[in-house]
Amino acid sequence: MDSLPPVSRRALGRATLARQLLLRRSPLGAEEAVRHLVGLQGQNTKPPYYALAARLDGFRPEELSALMESRAVVRTVSLRSTVHTHTARDAVGLRRLVQAGAVERELNIFRKGLVGVDRDRLAALATAYVEERPRTPKELRDRLLREWPDADPLALTVAARCLLLLVQVTPRGLWRRSGRVALTTSRVWLGEPDAEAAGIEETVLRYLAAFGPASVQDAQTWCRLTRLRPVFERLRPRLLSFRDESGTELFDLPDAPRPDEDVPAPPRFLPEFDNLLLSHADRTRIVPAAYKGRTWTVNQAHRVFLLDGTLAGLWHLEETKGRTLLTVEPFAPLTRADRAALTDEAERTLRLTAPEGDAYDLVFRE
Repeated sequence: MDSLPPVSRRALGRATLARQLLLRRSPLGAEEAVRHLVGLQGQNTKPPYYALAARLDGFRPEELSALMESRAVVRTVSLRSTVHTHTARDAVGLRRLVQAGAVERELNIFRKGLVGVDRDRLAALATAYVEERPRTPKELRDRLLREWPDADPLALTVAARCLLLLVQVTPRGLWRRSGRVALTTSRVWLGEPDAEAAGIEETVLRYLAAFGPASVQDAQTWCRLTRLRPVFERLRPRLLSFRDESGTELFDLPDAPRPDEDVPAPPRFLPEFDNLLLSHADRTRIVPAAYKGRTWTVNQAHRVFLLDGTLAGLWHLEETKGRTLLTVEPFAPLTRADRAALTDEAERTLRLTAPEGDAYDLVFRE
């Protein structure tokens, strides 16, 4: 371990920003970017759009909506047992990969509410019901309650979500046309047999390409799978190793970008639940220790912005008829140059995402 080359926290941040397409906007199309980033977390419907607006040159929200309508990308529960926007292939392969880990652990949390419920019977009944036509979670829950009236209603819904590979059908998730959640199986929605589980070694390599350099614990935090040390050991001959400032061993792809730690990092406005902030056990490469916990209130994540490559504050949107207001709330006083750069980036974000024809305003709350 002592012989491993050291890497600073700041250099780690720059490397991760480069992988995340946040040092300079990428010319990739939306589908390619979603695949490269191994999905976009989005319990809410708008975060994937803001995530791509921060990363892609020339991105228009309608591009992602079109991919959803064509079913090239879908919304489904996958990594960390949370809703992600994935390419169709990843939606199935990654979910299959994490099924026995994070998803099964979530199901186990609700086991007391499922006493007397036959899992196979539940899966068969739920499958037939949602494949007949897409169903809302309430419709699915009510159907299952008719079969098991003494079970916990929430536990029944969670069980169906965990046992079946369900996707949210459009218009849910479309840009400014989103509807309520309605579910069917990936098999029906994608019109093809379910793919096999993604390979764990390939998935670790993809994780490093999008989030590296990273430790074993970082990767486990990202996907909620455990016991990944043997996977990294098998891959070790193909990887580089480093030591971070706390002495933890990090792994990386030999040809992945690792820019100098002083490369400029422009401001970026990121949505709530952005994977940049959720995919490492040690998040100090992006989140300064002084700001730990500032991005959440209870269970609600906030939109954040980056300055010089690290978390520097929050931003808020208020949309009223004919007008959009973006409020910037920095954690520390801004320099004149930082304020000017944030203004440029905020105005770009507003031009991309404010309703067509709306006026928009920008306010700094310092």
